[in-house]
Amino acid sequence: MRFSEFAEKELIDVAGGERIGSVGQADLVIDSRTGEIRSLLLPVGTSWFGKKQGTRKIAWGHIRKIGPEMVIVEGGERSY
Repeated sequence: MRFSEFAEKELIDVAGGERIGSVGQADLVIDSRTGEIRSLLLPVGTSWFGKKQGTRKIAWGHIRKIGPEMVIVEGGERSY
């Protein structure tokens, strides 16, 4: 799968059934030795001036299913 196809997908948290964001909004954390994706960093909320208020880290291992329109994830750590 090309990243351009992956970036269009919505991220859904399986525990709460809520939309977390889209892959295209995320930054990728890549292992420099192996080139593997380690995690996705999603912005959480924005202030009035467009600044990010925090991030949600989703480890690659927490991705349960990549479907045609969405990515189902379980868990994810919030940091502010």
